[in-house]
Amino acid sequence: MKVEIYSDIVCPWCYIGHTRFARAVERYRARGGEVEVEFRPFQLMPDAESNGEPTLKWAAAKFGGAERAAQMFGHVTDVAAGDGLTLDFDHSVQANTFDAHRLIQLAGEQGKGEEAIYALFRAHFTDGLDVGSREVLAGLADEIGVRADLDGEDGAAAVKEELSRARALGVSSVPLFLFEGQFAVSGAQPEDTLLAALEEVAERTGQSPALKAANAAGDACDDEGYCAV
Repeated sequence: MKVEIYSDIVCPWCYIGHTRFARAVERYRARGGEVEVEFRPFQLMPDAESNGEPTLKWAAAKFGGAERAAQMFGHVTDVAAGDGLTLDFDHSVQANTFDAHRLIQLAGEQGKGEEAIYALFRAHFTDGLDVGSREVLAGLADEIGVRADLDGEDGAAAVKEELSRARALGVSSVPLFLFEGQFAVSGAQPEDTLLAALEEVAERTGQSPALKAANAAGDACDDEGYCAV
């Protein structure tokens, strides 16, 4: 079964969703199932600048004050902790993620896409690194053993093409899990729900309903497991 995951590196619910889905896949494979996972790019803030602005400062301006931002981040931090993840918004900085998606693309071509995406999540949410910095990205590429010339155009055309495909599919919130190019599940759903989706799609393979992703409304990450534009 082929599953495409649309996500963005600066989306905390994507980090949680990826982690839960990976565990669901482990359980599904343990039952004899076969899954091929591909990572697809999505940019929540395509016009964002990588200028070192603290995420908390940015969020306070965007979401109506520091108190609201702290409430939102406190909730998702607690949820993430329940999944064994550490989110440190006190040190997180805003970033444009286009080059990060290029690194994921190039890593995927070299069989290390999963390593790249988790390295980037940790860099942004745990280590307080600027994942829009080519210097930072080059360091991460070296760590995971990926050849990536991010000062050139490596991977840029492929990422642009995939971003266009996401728009054509109507993807507007992430994470989004697209099964067999037909069935979509949105949000950082519980592990058991994602496992059930894998099993159901396995049973229904061969049907061709039109893709109608259950996207969340809104213009930001919410408390229910979505990030939207």
